[in-house]
Amino acid sequence: MIQTVNGKIDKNNFGICAAHEHLSIDLSRVKSDPDTILDDVPGMEEELNHFYTAGGSSLVELTNDGMGRDVKRLKHLSEKSDIHIVTCTGFYKDPFIPQFAQGWDQDQFAHHFINEINDGIEGTSIYPGVIGEVGTSNNEIKPIEKELLLGSGKAGVETGLTVSTHTTLGTMGSKQVNMLVGLGLPANQIVVGHQDLNPNKEEVLDVLKSGVYIGFDTIGKNNYRPDKDRLSFLLDFIEKGFHKQILLSADLTRKSHWKKHGGPGYDLVLNDFIPALRKHGVSDDIISDLLINNPAKAYSIKE
Repeated sequence: MIQTVNGKIDKNNFGICAAHEHLSIDLSRVKSDPDTILDDVPGMEEELNHFYTAGGSSLVELTNDGMGRDVKRLKHLSEKSDIHIVTCTGFYKDPFIPQFAQGWDQDQFAHHFINEINDGIEGTSIYPGVIGEVGTSNNEIKPIEKELLLGSGKAGVETGLTVSTHTTLGTMGSKQVNMLVGLGLPANQIVVGHQDLNPNKEEVLDVLKSGVYIGFDTIGKNNYRPDKDRLSFLLDFIEKGFHKQILLSADLTRKSHWKKHGGPGYDLVLNDFIPALRKHGVSDDIISDLLINNPAKAYSIKE
């Protein structure tokens, strides 16, 4: 089963999934940029309609407390759009961790996340379906990020929810895996994010060889890395037999990413990237794994 904002659903009903997205977000406290605030509800409805029209069925929304999480808004959007939306418990990374959680150790983080998973988020009857996105910094894991990651792993072991991580520019993926697996969290309960941003293929292969899922989830962010390079890596990983461990998404976090503001929109992967894969001879079966089967397995609750 997969926990959505409207209750649990069978994983076979999850459909085509955007595996790492943001609909309602506010990063302006740290970034001091109004472009990083998504608070236009009619605009969200419009953007989701584009995704639905392109064939999208579900979306994993990884905006957590400290990033502008609004689960009531997500529930409204799910009901309005007929798209399954999974919300999260967790904190992002330094310096986005809320003030009240500064100085927490791993057990305090775990306790907080487990409470939200068992009791609902902020007094609602809306439950998280994933622990994430929990992150580490560029080429380092800060002390509070270590405690956060370990606390997330402990909560995952206790509840069966998947831990979905943020890696800054794709770095520290293997270290994240070692920490989480070291707690007893199964590899198939871990999604290591943003691995399409790492230009070091051997590092990404090392993460894949551990058996975890990885996110090719910043598709379209050519200012970080050209999509042609993402495509080249992905084709190689498919050739090597890792296609059952890869999730696709675009990780939209800005007004300027939306279609109404001239951006690519949440249907970018379906309208642009998937045709490019087909052009390179990737089969429908493999595309179904990338879009449907892998996210359904990755985000199903592990009993």
